[in-house]
Amino acid sequence: MTLALKSTAFGTGEFIPRKYTCDGSDISPPLEWSDAPEDTRSFALIVDDPDAPGGTWVHWVLYNIPGNASSLAENSAPDPKLADGSMNGRNSWGKLGYGGPCPPGGTHRYFFRLYALDTVLNLSSGASKEQLLSAMKGHILAQAELMGKYKR
Repeated sequence: MTLALKSTAFGTGEFIPRKYTCDGSDISPPLEWSDAPEDTRSFALIVDDPDAPGGTWVHWVLYNIPGNASSLAENSAPDPKLADGSMNGRNSWGKLGYGGPCPPGGTHRYFFRLYALDTVLNLSSGASKEQLLSAMKGHILAQAELMGKYKR
């Protein structure tokens, strides 16, 4: 079994619908995953754009998603801590929660990476991608990826 990540809004390599971008409602897309390792205690999600002109642009950092979860509903709240205990980190705009694709030009790729972890991280809300990656070191049981594209 391998951790698998998908969305009902778009498939791997497909274009992300406008609704989930800065040109639309700018809400997070629904995500579903399966085949997590049995000893998963929490999940973490990083969404970024490696095609941004100034280097990788981080669109979403979310961690301490409960280990028994298998999905994220559309339009995840930008609150520091969600009802299920998940914590939002800071994106490249300096805000908590999801910020949708908003490329200045050309077609960009957006990588949704989900990590199954053997622990619940000791991070308060507002952590950066780098802080999350550092905290996850040695705790990643499995990883899944979903890539969508967007062009304005």
